[in-house]
Amino acid sequence: MAENQTKQTKYIFVTGGVVSSLGKGIVAASLGRLLESHGLKVAAQKFDPYLNYDAGTMSPYEHGETFVTNDGLETDLDMGHYERFMDIETNYYSNVTRGKINYEIYEKERRGDYDGATVQEIPHVTNLIKEKMRRAAETTDADIVITEIGGTVGDIESQDFMKAISQMKDDLGEENVFYIHASLIIQLSAAGEMKTKPTQHSVEEYSRQTLFRPDMLVLRTTKPVSDGMREKLSMFTNVPKNAIIESRDADVLYEVPLNLHNQGMDEIVLEKFGWNDKFPRTDLADWKKMVDKIKSVEKLPPVEIAIVGKYAALPDAYISIDEALRSAGYKNDVNVKINTINSENVNEENVADLLKNASGVLVPGGFGVRGTEGKIEAIKYARENNVPFFGVCLGMQMASVEFARNVLGLKGANSIEMDPETQYPVIALMDSQKNVTNRGGTLRLGAYPAKILPGTHAYEAYEHKTEISERHRHRFEFNIDFKKQFEDAGFVFSGTSPDDKLMEVVEYPKNRFHVAAQYHPEFLSRPNRPEGLYNEFVQFAAGKK
Repeated sequence: MAENQTKQTKYIFVTGGVVSSLGKGIVAASLGRLLESHGLKVAAQKFDPYLNYDAGTMSPYEHGETFVTNDGLETDLDMGHYERFMDIETNYYSNVTRGKINYEIYEKERRGDYDGATVQEIPHVTNLIKEKMRRAAETTDADIVITEIGGTVGDIESQDFMKAISQMKDDLGEENVFYIHASLIIQLSAAGEMKTKPTQHSVEEYSRQTLFRPDMLVLRTTKPVSDGMREKLSMFTNVPKNAIIESRDADVLYEVPLNLHNQGMDEIVLEKFGWNDKFPRTDLADWKKMVDKIKSVEKLPPVEIAIVGKYAALPDAYISIDEALRSAGYKNDVNVKINTINSENVNEENVADLLKNASGVLVPGGFGVRGTEGKIEAIKYARENNVPFFGVCLGMQMASVEFARNVLGLKGANSIEMDPETQYPVIALMDSQKNVTNRGGTLRLGAYPAKILPGTHAYEAYEHKTEISERHRHRFEFNIDFKKQFEDAGFVFSGTSPDDKLMEVVEYPKNRFHVAAQYHPEFLSRPNRPEGLYNEFVQFAAGKK
């Protein structure tokens, strides 16, 4: 709990209107950062209206990357924004889908929990939604919980969530809740005008569903919102003029909290909660210093790092990796330029041309056979040309396959995920996975410890720690039947599970930096504190080591 303990957790609800993908997650995360700077303990949560149980089985082309929490929840990518902006750990209650709500409702009904009652949207569904909101507070001991409602106000899928957040005002009292509605200001390029009418209609729909107006409007725009436009919106929506906040596109993503703070966003929230005197104004000096550093680094000559993966068409598919690379660049005065290459298009003939400008090569995670041969070609190129290489999850497995084929001479070596009949299954199914039939929620998920071998890149990356904890998301693992053969050829297993049965980090010390991890280190990276392996990789790619 924060030092200034309060009797009642406060709740902030962030919704969106007009269109989806407004950046509600960035607004929520930025506000969380601001409130933390006042000395408050803040938790973040998102409700998604889709019927999937979680994000685990969804293609990255649907919703971007799947983020994994310490306790093993496969979540929406906004959890990554929350963790990076607020430097918190999200958990099982941080991301709740309508599918999960439905599943639990059906379980309760089958157990007889409703004692013969007719199960309905109100009160049974809304009560369960509100229970999840309260659990987010209870499991984090937060002063404030910021809850984002995915989708757009007016969507059929979101109506129960909207009803639940409106009921929270009656349940907790108006002084303990705050409602933010983010909306898009339409700009007509031909007329050169900015239009507020869609936002007016969005607030009208919001009020129809909740029976009250929001406490604050956040306007997404590429141009400044005039004072007259604020007055007009205030008259039409009954939102106070000073609570109409502009969220303009920023050159640096982490500048958004500063822009919102300069308009008094956090002060308005604290005033509603009666906390202005308890939690005085902050100057955000450290955050400003970080943003200034980012801006100065981005003026330096670029250092290209190639990400070779099969989801290259959607930037959000690798968003945590991108942010981890950039964060390492900020720390080391390296302007990281990311070049994402579709691994399906990489082959032996063109790999040299595709990677000729790359100072480092990163092969990310993924599932399935598509694009894996291109990843192997990229790894081979990096190893043979001594280009710094970093593999993540499947990237570690493909680095092992590449080494088996091209150094050990095990022709046709593969993962049994890609080739169940391979003669040399250097990547095999973990024992715990052999009887698993369902795809969703059955991987090795969440934080697990690993031992680190002294004298290795991993040992340096983790500042001479001999045990770490990192987040995992995989079903297959290095086959230890091949371990000695790899070691005899110079391969080093620099990270292992405590019982030495699972290989967590591999290295090829004959190269400057040829390292891969079975886990996802990007999930622990922060803009002002890059994760160790990413930090080490970027230093080698930039020639600083």
